[in-house]
Parts: sequence; C-alpha cells; structure tokens
Amino acid sequence: MGLNTRLLAGPLLALAAGAGLVVAPVAADAAGVTATVKVGSTLKTRSAPSLSSRITGTLRNGQRVTAVCRVTGQSIRGSVRTTNQWDRLSNNSYVTHAYVVMSRTLPLCATKSPQAAPVKAKPKPAVPVTYKVGTVRSTDGAVNIRTGPGTAYPVKRAVTTGATVQGVCGVVGSMVNGTVRSTTQWNRLTDGGYISHAYVVTPTLHLCPGASTTPVTGPSVTPDQFLTAAVPGAQRGWREYGVPASVTIAQAILESGWGRSGLSTADSNYFGIKCQGTSYGTLANGCHVYNTTECDKAGNCFPTSASFRTYANMTNSFRDHGNFLRVNSRYKPAFAYTKDANKFIWQVWKAGYATDPNYYTKVTTLMASYNLYQYDIWK
Repeated sequence: MGLNTRLLAGPLLALAAGAGLVVAPVAADAAGVTATVKVGSTLKTRSAPSLSSRITGTLRNGQRVTAVCRVTGQSIRGSVRTTNQWDRLSNNSYVTHAYVVMSRTLPLCATKSPQAAPVKAKPKPAVPVTYKVGTVRSTDGAVNIRTGPGTAYPVKRAVTTGATVQGVCGVVGSMVNGTVRSTTQWNRLTDGGYISHAYVVTPTLHLCPGASTTPVTGPSVTPDQFLTAAVPGAQRGWREYGVPASVTIAQAILESGWGRSGLSTADSNYFGIKCQGTSYGTLANGCHVYNTTECDKAGNCFPTSASFRTYANMTNSFRDHGNFLRVNSRYKPAFAYTKDANKFIWQVWKAGYATDPNYYTKVTTLMASYNLYQYDIWK
C-alpha cells in the first residue's frame, strides 16, 4: 500500500502542477493582455477612441502596455494595420490598434446598460385668451396704450383712429374725456397694455378678475423724480433752440403742477402749447380738445375750450417749447440772453407769453428755490 501510495502521489502532483500552468493564463486575461507598440517615433494615448480626444500620455516604440478590451472608434492607418479598433488600456486611456501587436484578440469593452429616459409629463395645452375686437375712434390724434389704467402710467405704444385692439376685460382707472365717451373704464389688451375706453368702440367687456371698482390715478411723481425726468429734455432744448434749461424746467413745473395736470399726464404737454387749427408742428403727434379757462389782461377769467398739442414723451414737449419760442418773432428779444436765465424769462413774459401779472416772479422763485440754474449747461 505504501508503495502504491507513493507511485500515485507523483502523477497527482504532476497533474496539480500542470493544472497550475493552465490556470495562469486565465488570471492574465482578467488583468488584461500584454501588447507591444510598433511606431516610428511615439504614439499618443487619448481619453476616447478618436484623434480629436484629449491626449493622456505618450508611448515609445517597443514599449509594452496592458490592454483590457477593445472598442470601435476612428479609423486609423498605422504601421501595423488600418483599423477602427481602439484598445482600452489598464489606466482607462485609449490607443489605436493600428500601431499595436498582441498575441490574442481583446474582448469587447462592456457598455453601460441603457437607462430609460424619465417620462416627461405631457404639457397642458395652452388656454386660449378670449378677447373682443375693438376699433379706435379719435379726433384728438394718436391714442396712447399705457402700462396701467391711468394717464400717469408710462406709454407702451400709440395707435391711430381706425386701428383695432384686442380687449380682454375692463378695469376702473382715471377719468378720460374722449371722442367716443367720457369714462373711467380702461380696457386691458392681450399684450398687457391698457387703452382708455373713451376712445374705443367695442362689445361689452367684463370686469377683470380681482379688479377694484375704485378709480386709479396712477403712480405719483415726486419733485426729485420730476426733475430727473425733465433735465435731459430741457438741456436738449437749450442746445437746439437756445432756451435756458432752468427756464424750461421752471415753466414746466408751474404750468403742469409738477407733471400732475391732466394735460401733462394724458398727453405729455407740460406748457399748454395749443394747436393752430389742425396743425401741430413737427414735434407733437396730434391735438386734443379740452375744456379750459382763459383770462384777459384785466384779470377776468371765463370758461372756454381749446385744442392742445399732444406728445409721445416729455422730451418732445420740452423741445417743442424751445421751438415755439424760437420761431415766434415776438420772443426774439429774449434770445439775446440765452446765457442769462432771469433776463430771458423776463423778456418772454414781457412779450406776452402769459397774462398772469405774477408769472415772472413765480418762475424765478422756482428757479431759485430748487436751484434750477445748476442745469444750465453753458456754465
């Protein structure tokens, strides 16, 4: 028995040794396959299987590397072959197989399982905006569409008589005396703007959801805000026509009540400049008839109506004020004092600009009280 055991032990041991030789290549497969670089100079490794990918390293001719698997990439003509195979190395970089020699075929690199794209909620269909078409009717020139339901809100755009607008609902705002009617209703349009119902012929509009029935007067303007807005136009008026900016601003304050008058809030007319018949010059954009009061030289005042110029903005009103004084010959003496604000307004008043006997004193008091002289840009 002992002998047989010894004899059997040898072959078993040899078999075990032989098994070890067979197992070794399997372990090598798990770690990769050794390959040799065949290149005339150097071979670059890259972050992806393409020559346009980022370079991650450099290999020299004859250098041995460990390749893990293969992928399909950019086709390359190399010293060994022309191929679109790229070998992924053990450091996760890629090298073209066109310059590599190895004894075995590499397995395909594993790819990530495709992930299902999250299901997006089906978008709800847009709710159509219901509106009613109205037609603008105006004998007062262009009608302003504003950002809010009142004449003190900024102008978004203007429309002329005959234009159509898309009204969504109505709100209560400032009173407007228009061509069609006098009303506090303003129509909200599909673009978010507001137009006074006083100038629109339209089917009945319902009250906007959540809208108040209290009239809206719009945002108030402080003296500082008024001056900030007024200075650019007043200084442009001096550059173009020679009227001192301090004079223009003071007259605008006095005649528009710091921009709170109906004429200035509705039509950006800060000086009460009237239309001559149907003519309104080159800087205004139309005419608007208002009920007003006139006073004679004796101080007697009486109600009347007059057609006043309308403007797209404050700057054009201020420029037209300068143009009005410059083109009227009776104010010519004032332009001898374009750099002396007090003498300039004295000459304007003396030529009959205003019938108020205290007009000159009121204007110069405003100029001094608010130091409007600082805006005279010749200084």
